[in-house]
This record gives sequence, C-alpha cells and structure tokens, in this order.
Amino acid sequence: MSGPPVSAAAPPGAPATDPGLPERLPVLALSQLVVFPHVVVPVSVTTPQLVAAVNRIVETHKHLLLGVVRTQGEELPQGVLDTAAPDALYDAATLSTVVRLLRLGDGTLRMLVQGMDRVRLLDVQASGEDGLSARFEGIASTVADPLRTEALRRSVTAEMERVIEMTPNLSGELREVLAGITDPGKLADFVAANIDLAVEAKAELLGTGDVAARLERLSALIGQELRVLEVGSQISEKVKTRLDEHQREYVLREQLKIIQEELGDGGPEGEAGELLKKLEAAKPSEEALKAGRRELERLGRMSPQSAEYQVAHTYVEVLAGLPWSVLTEDRLDIQHAREILDRDHFDLEKVKDRIIEYLAVRFLNPEAHGSILCFVGPPGTGKTSVGQSIAEALGRSFVRMALGGMRDEAEIRGHRRTYVGALPGRIIQLLQRAATRNPVFMLDEVDKLGADFRGDPTSALLEVLDPAQNHAFVDHYVEVPFSLRDVMFIATANTLATVPPPLIDRMEVLELPGYTPREKLEIARRYLVPRQLKETGLEGRHVVVGAAALQSIIAEYTREAGVRQLEREIQHVLRQIVVDVVSGKTARAHVTPRTVHKRLGAPKVLPEVAGREPEVGISTGLAWTPTGGDILFIEALKMAGTGTLTITGQLGGVMKESAEAAWSLIRAKAPLLGVPPSAFKEVDVHLHVPAGAVPKDGPSAGVAIATALASLFSGRPVRHDLALTGELTLRGHVLPVGGIKEKLIAAERAGIRLVLVPARNAADVAELPEEVRKALEIRLVETVDEVLEAALLPATVTEAVAAQPRRGRPERVAARPLETGAR
Repeated sequence: MSGPPVSAAAPPGAPATDPGLPERLPVLALSQLVVFPHVVVPVSVTTPQLVAAVNRIVETHKHLLLGVVRTQGEELPQGVLDTAAPDALYDAATLSTVVRLLRLGDGTLRMLVQGMDRVRLLDVQASGEDGLSARFEGIASTVADPLRTEALRRSVTAEMERVIEMTPNLSGELREVLAGITDPGKLADFVAANIDLAVEAKAELLGTGDVAARLERLSALIGQELRVLEVGSQISEKVKTRLDEHQREYVLREQLKIIQEELGDGGPEGEAGELLKKLEAAKPSEEALKAGRRELERLGRMSPQSAEYQVAHTYVEVLAGLPWSVLTEDRLDIQHAREILDRDHFDLEKVKDRIIEYLAVRFLNPEAHGSILCFVGPPGTGKTSVGQSIAEALGRSFVRMALGGMRDEAEIRGHRRTYVGALPGRIIQLLQRAATRNPVFMLDEVDKLGADFRGDPTSALLEVLDPAQNHAFVDHYVEVPFSLRDVMFIATANTLATVPPPLIDRMEVLELPGYTPREKLEIARRYLVPRQLKETGLEGRHVVVGAAALQSIIAEYTREAGVRQLEREIQHVLRQIVVDVVSGKTARAHVTPRTVHKRLGAPKVLPEVAGREPEVGISTGLAWTPTGGDILFIEALKMAGTGTLTITGQLGGVMKESAEAAWSLIRAKAPLLGVPPSAFKEVDVHLHVPAGAVPKDGPSAGVAIATALASLFSGRPVRHDLALTGELTLRGHVLPVGGIKEKLIAAERAGIRLVLVPARNAADVAELPEEVRKALEIRLVETVDEVLEAALLPATVTEAVAAQPRRGRPERVAARPLETGAR
C-alpha cells in the first residue's frame, strides 16, 4: 500500500499534488464508503454516463475526486451512486488516481483507485456529460507537537492491535502492516480505513488536517469500538460456557442413564417412570391419570434444563400427591363422641346434638354426606375449637383455612399453569396435607372475605360448599375434577350480615350465642383455670382459685360474649402468683376476690344502670353487635324552635328512619299523652345516641326512641331499670327483632330488672338460659301503648327525685361504645 507522500498545502483552486491537473475534476459520489489517502479500493461503475466520463479520465490524466454522500438517515447502497445532488456531499473528499481498469462485457467498468491526498471540494456542479465536477483545495497534514503526535501514534497502534486480536474477521497480516507504518498521518489513515466506523466519523477524520487531532479523535473512536467488542466477547464467552455446560450435562445424563439401565436401577424411563408409578399408586380418576400420562410423555421429550420441564414435573407430583382414594374410616361411636365434646366444651348443646345426629345418620347410612355446617357467634365462643373436637370425635384429620382478609379468587381455585410460579389453590393444598379425602375442613372467618380486581373468593366458595356440585370441583392448576363430597366442611363467622345470601343458602347455620355469667364461671372452672395453671407452671402446687374470685373477674374485669378476655385476666393473676412463688414470698396461694382486686387493680367494668334514677327524655335500648349484646342510651332534648328533628350519634340509614317513624307516631298520639299539638311546632328536638364516634344501625331501637320522645313531651320519666327492644311501625305495632339472647344477657349484666320484648319473640325468650329468665322480668308487648304504659312513670316521680338529697348519689356510667354494625 504505497503512494506519493502527503504534499504540503496548495493554494486555493490549485491541485494538491500536481500543478498540472485541471482546475476542475470529475467527482464520483460514494455512498457508505470513504477512501483515505494511500488506500487502494475497488470501485464499480455501471451508468453509461459515468462509464464515458471515467473513460475520458483514463485517456487524459487518470485523476478524479471521490466524494462522500451524506446519508441523512437514508438506506443507500454501498458504492458509486448514479446520481447525487451537489449539496449532498461532505466538504472533505479524496484526490485519487485510477490504478487499474477492467471493462466487462455488459459495459460495466471495474477499477482500482488509490487515494492520493485529502482535499476540500469547492463549487460542486452537475454537468451534463461528466455528472458532478468540482474545484478543490488541498488539506494540509500538519504536525504542531511532534512528541505528543508520537505518543498518540503509539497509543493508536496499541489499541488497533487489541482490535485485531478481538475481531476474528480482521486478517493477522494487518498487524504486520501496522507495525511497519511509522508516519503518524499514514497510520491514522490506515487505521481509519480498516476499522468499522460510521460514515460521519470517517468523513470527519478525512477532513481533519492536524495529525495530532486526527489521532486523538481516532483513539476515542477505537476506545468505543473496544468497549463494544469487550461486551460482545463477554456475551460470547458466557454463551459458549453455557453451551459447554449443557453439552457436558447431557453427556453425563446419557452415561448415567446407560449405567442405571445396566445396573437395573433406573429403568428405561428414569424419573418419568418413577413419577408414573407414584401416580398410578395414588389411584386417581381416569381423567386425571390420562392427564398425568400426557404430561409425562411431554416430560420425556424435554431436556431437564428446559423451563417447562420443572412445570410439568411439579404438576405430575401434585396429581400424584392428592388423596384420590384415601379415606379415613369414621369412628361412629356416639357415646365416645359425646364424651369428647363434653370434655372440650361446656354447654353448646345445639352444636353437640347436631354432631350426634350426623354420627347416627352415618351409622345407618354410610353413604350419607350431610350438610355444610356454619357456626355463627361472637369471638371467643369456641367455634374453631368445636371443629377440632368434631374431627377428634370422628377420628378424622383436621385442616383449617383462614379466610380473613382473603381477596384473591386464585387462593381458592388456584392459578393456571401458564403463570410463572403457579400453585394449586388452598383447598387442594390442604387436602394434600391432610392426606385423606374426607377430613374435617374448617373455613374460618368466612364473613371476613373481601373482593377486588383479582376476583371474589366468596363466589368461588359457592361451588366448594354445594353438595350438588363439589363432587366435580376443578382447580385451575390441576384442571381435572376432584371430588369434595366426602369432606366435612365447617364454616365459622361472627356475623352473617357480610356473607352473601347464596352462600348462606348452601350452609346449615348453627348459632353459638354469648355465654351467661354462670356459663363463664363453669368454663373458667373446668377449662381455663386448669389450662393456665399448666401454662404458668403452677400445676400440682398449692394454688386454689375460688369460685368467688372467678365471679369477681367475670363481673368486674371483663365484658365480652366469649371468654378470651376472661382467660387473659386469669393468666394475669396467676403470673403474679408465679413471681411470688419464684421469689420465695409464698409457697401456696388461695385466690379470693380480695386477691383479684389486689392483683388486677380497680374494677374495669361497673353496672351501667346501677345508681341511675328515672329521667325525662332518656330511655335504655338493647343492641346486638358482632361481639355480643349491649345496652345503649337514647337521649332526647327539646329547645325553642320551629318543630325540626335533629338526629346524631352516627346512626345508619335504617336507624334514622326508625327515629323519623317514632317522631311521626308520637306526634300522632299527642292527645293520648296529654300534649297539645302546638307543642311540636314551638320546639326543636335533638335526638342523640352515645357513643357518637361509633356507627350504629338497625330497626330494633324504634320503641326505645319512641319512649324517649314520649317522655320528653309528656314530662313523665322513664324507668331507669327498664330496657326495650323492638321495631316500631307507624300504626304503633311492635315487630320482632333478632339477637334476643345476647341482648337480654347484656341487660342482666348491666343491672336491668325489666325488659320489654316484642310478643313475636316469645320463642326466643323460651330458649333463654334459666338464670337469665330468673334474673329479669321479661314482658312481651305488641303495641307502643303497652310499651309507654310500662315504661313511663307518673310525672310526680320526677319532682320527688329532684327533691331528694344528692349526697352519695353515684355517677351514671356511660354505655360502652358499640362496635361497628350494632343494631
């Protein structure tokens, strides 16, 4: 690759190397190609016009200009363009000479051109015969700082050697040529011509006269190319390493398979054969067996490194792990079941009788499946533990699925296998854990299920809890039917208000009401105290917890429908006794009410009606909450105004409507109460139900509201030891309400003596515990007239109470705030 040395700068318009050259020379427009000085490249010319122009050049001086076309984002073919606009060329070009010319039979010219010098194009024009032509001026190659230029030359040489090493398609001969170039300018042109750079970058290098600047720019471009080559080399190395590892694993696995076949350990199918044996041993349904075999066939055709291999493997393992044919034999011993239920739970006779009925039916008809049971009651009443006792009585496995807060339908039905990390639903998972097809399956807190964009789990349970459908339950992951008919499902809930009616319709609801004080005493004596003595390490020591102490804790330190808080308070007392035993202060202890007060401090609960006196405009209602019954005070106040009614206390829509109905009814009965009709137009009435921060709703406070309003306008006080419940109509009838047992237990706990209950709730009153019926005077009422007659005292009582001295009169304790959903 030899050529004339780079000449010094020529004056404008003069040739760069040969003063005898014409002022204008033809210009070949090159696309995607830059020819540097001292470089020889082949060029083909096909257009007749350009062929004639090249022939004339060869016949005269053999010189021409090689211009570079700006791409401007266009996809242009590499080589000589037939046509190009004068302003489409870069300013920098190469003065070249034709070294060799070859004329082909089709009229095409193929020639070798050698770059001689870099020039700048001036006055580019398009002529009819020669295409493009231009004047030109030389671009001087200058060296301002020889030392810096030499340093850059060595740096570029070293970098180019690294490029040659890392680029397989570059010939090793380039390294020898590179080592023989000592001129910095020629080195820059040689490297720029042989390295893969963008046309814009090459055109920039062609137009740079300062050799040091050219080398510095080239060094930066080579650095970028080296970084790209290094990344590509790393990727190639990783790919090669992985391929080598996979090939090695494949060879080893094939060798291992042959060795196992020779030894008789693996069999021809290997792991797939073992899975097939396991699947067949589970005795699945024909459809499941067919699906498993289909996946095993796919498994045999896949490489163990395939992503689908593990998916198919896991799927077959899930199929083989399901208890398709495993059934636990029921222990149909009614006496034994009764002993276990009585041992673990006090009272709950309805629930125990229902389980005994189930066992009796199974004894006569082993194919009977029974209903889906749903235990509904306040927290702490033993719903979950009853399920465990049922499983023990039947001799079945027990599994529990907590539904509280669940919002994803896939938790019930599973995920489809198309998703990454897919799993079967919780139903299938727990059946695998139970290892039997007929466990006692508890769906805990079914009323706490939610719904969002991922689906509605409550709707997914409709199929699970329907005996007519669950014999063919299909999990999205398993995709084959699995029978749930033999599973004994038991659901639990604190309230049915948030459970959809279609789901309630599929279940047999058994209510577990709150415990009475006597029942709590028995539960504490039989279960809680022995358990806490064992937990605290006092079992076997001289520690006695008296009945009076337990009654004190129940009455003065707990207020709940269940017994969880009671157990915590008992544990609190016993923990303090443990401290005394460990420190040596005492060796034996007898827990009395005095001990309770000393250990637990001042009583936390006081009777809410004790100490009250009859007041005008205040009545006591009864409410049901998810945690049991409670009382609530209804306060009415009148002031000068225009006859408007204000209702506060964060009441729900139903309760507000009950208040408006009571307001209309009392206004209609004003003459019977001795109140002139004008009295309602001269005052404003404010009706309030504490606690104001707690939501309340339901129609059962209608009679209590009417009683408070009647007292307010008649001036007759309401009995302080009386409580009311019932829905009120505009005709004055008292309609039945729910939660009678919980409400009356709360009334007895609060110190109430007389309770007015709708006559249509007589059946509920008959089911009350004996101790509650003895402690309360329960009066059945049908109309609001009966309610007012029993609830309102003569007006003279108010004057007598006002005249009594205030000395020692206890303060009225406000009602405990009701929980959300009170009604």
